Amino acid sequence: MIKEFTVSSNDKQFSLKDINPDDTAELVKKDIKEEYAKLQEDFIKLQQVFYASKQYGLLIILQGMDCSGKDGTVKKVLKGVSPNGFNVDAFKVPTPTELGHDYLWRVHNKAPMKGEIVVFNRSYYEDVLVTRVHKTIDDNTAFSRFKEINGFEKYLVANNTIVLKFFLHISKEFQQEKLEARLESVEKFWKFSEADLKERKFWDRYQECYSDAISNCSTKEAPWHVIPSNHRWFRDYIILKTIVKTLEDLKLEYPALDANIQELIKEVNESK
Repeated sequence: MIKEFTVSSNDKQFSLKDINPDDTAELVKKDIKEEYAKLQEDFIKLQQVFYASKQYGLLIILQGMDCSGKDGTVKKVLKGVSPNGFNVDAFKVPTPTELGHDYLWRVHNKAPMKGEIVVFNRSYYEDVLVTRVHKTIDDNTAFSRFKEINGFEKYLVANNTIVLKFFLHISKEFQQEKLEARLESVEKFWKFSEADLKERKFWDRYQECYSDAISNCSTKEAPWHVIPSNHRWFRDYIILKTIVKTLEDLKLEYPALDANIQELIKEVNESK
């Protein structure tokens, strides 16, 4: 099932228009209830081994239109994860210092160390999306950056960083419902922003730019996963399933006891 939502590195004509954000692969929520609970248990165990082994880093990139549920994905999918070796970074508007460097400068030092899982809530892909939509870079620059991003991700992977990229795909109608809901609850007022309404006017252009980024930056080393996200439960299920399978495929084990420590234990036991 995971492959259904993975964009092939050969699909240079990919378009978000071809993906139904309401898709649930003919499943209903009750169908996956038990499996989802098992996936959560498996993830917690796998993360412990991942942290202890310190052989790989895992970078999870979440992108999507406003209201696609990036924060919710972190909260629900990664529920129960140990704070040891786990971090979330959100890339907002660059600071003057960051603007004084190349666009990838602020990203690299936040990539995960071996044993760490790091989530980028938005990422360096903003530098080929919002910048292109608002014409602070032209199309030629954006396509040059696609190649640079591919090179950067290939470098991370070559150095034992696994890169999982998820685009949370929602409909324009779904976004409107969520924006209106933010005005109906005091607890959600803080989420509402005038900027959200302004960006909504560029919906079609964002869809085009995302389609270009996904087409050009879905590689063998770091493919894009486009997740239908109008149904939160299905979004969480597919993302968690992808993460768990990725960790299982590593076939990691806890490190063996150091030989020196084994010898000390032997000496202590013999002295009793």
